[in-house]
Amino acid sequence: MKTALSLLLAFILPSAGWATDTVIRAGTLIDTKAGTTLSDRYILIEDGTITDVLSEEEYTRRAVSATMIDLSDMTVLPGLSDAHVHLTSDATLHGYRRLTRSTPRAAITGVRNAKRTLEAGFTTVRNVGAPDFTDVALRDAITDGDIIGPQVIPAGRAIGITGGHCDNNLLPYEYGAVGGGVADGPWEVRGKVRENKKYGAEVIKFCGTGGVLSKGTTIGAQQFTLEEMEAIVDEAHQLGMKATVHAHGERGINSAIRAGVDSVEHASLISDEGIRLALENGTVLSMDIYVSDYILSEGEAAGILPASLEKERQVGKAQRERFQAAVRAGVPIAFGSDAGVYKHGLNGRQFAYMVQWGQTPMQAIQSATVINAELFNLDGRIGVIAPGADADIIAVDQNPLQNVRALEDVDFVMADGAVIVGRGSKPN
Repeated sequence: MKTALSLLLAFILPSAGWATDTVIRAGTLIDTKAGTTLSDRYILIEDGTITDVLSEEEYTRRAVSATMIDLSDMTVLPGLSDAHVHLTSDATLHGYRRLTRSTPRAAITGVRNAKRTLEAGFTTVRNVGAPDFTDVALRDAITDGDIIGPQVIPAGRAIGITGGHCDNNLLPYEYGAVGGGVADGPWEVRGKVRENKKYGAEVIKFCGTGGVLSKGTTIGAQQFTLEEMEAIVDEAHQLGMKATVHAHGERGINSAIRAGVDSVEHASLISDEGIRLALENGTVLSMDIYVSDYILSEGEAAGILPASLEKERQVGKAQRERFQAAVRAGVPIAFGSDAGVYKHGLNGRQFAYMVQWGQTPMQAIQSATVINAELFNLDGRIGVIAPGADADIIAVDQNPLQNVRALEDVDFVMADGAVIVGRGSKPN
């Protein structure tokens, strides 16, 4: 860290130079906070943190001494984030095929998927459910530098009712198969929240309605009573964690919002009343409006059950229409893809759908940057290119504000100041 005297000398005596690790020269820089673009900017990076963003005139005056990465022919923006992934899930194993995948094998699968996700430009993800805290182990391995991957915010075991979306309903009674997060009643669910916190979870995810991919559940049916939901959310908040709910149906969504949940996953059949409640309570919606295409085109080959395919036919278009209504109403929208249901690394395909169904390209990018940053309690650290933020930076050859599909194929990725993909990267 520079002393006050050395900083002063850098301005008075440009020949003295301004020492830093890396400088990125950005031809076009997307300012996600302001919702604007800047031309010819120089991003100063030291020890994995952005220290300044300078105009060409300011950069020349300071006479910076650093390794230069020239992206003057590219559009540069903050690393993207995804609020809804399942890193330890394999998109080719659905339905009964999932029973063939052991917990240790799921963890190994997560190593592969974490690398693919980071290389796709997603430098932070929220993992909303994994078997036996494999997402916590994955987070720790990435943090310790053992493997390559994004910053992971793990939920541990998703909490659900007996026989609900977060239970294991594929095997008959004599096998005794029960989901690790199953709990019934206010005190039992508080215990599950505490258990998740004990073993390293940073966010609580619970299932408030049935789901598309679970056997024997109805999408619109509420799971957990309002009292149980209030207990989950209250316990999470007391422990300093946010709570998010898997919810497709109107009743479950409205009950969860009234219970104080911080975000709603899927929100497929959210009503106008639910949109009003979300606005009143500042509840964020994470609506995975791309994944329906994968489920209906490739899901059967991956083992998705016929009943699940039928549920997706009922809910897919409706979810997109309700997404459009939520955008028009001004509800904050998080970027959440449900990657894991489809292949990791393809997260960016959702941007085009978000734009098709009502957002501007800038709004879609903000969903995957500043809105997610606030949802993750990482405002100012991720989702922006500004002093004090993590040096998580991506770049694309085309301007995504003109063609948002450019974010489906990211050309440069930096995470914590290290180049992962593109100019200046090293072979793994």
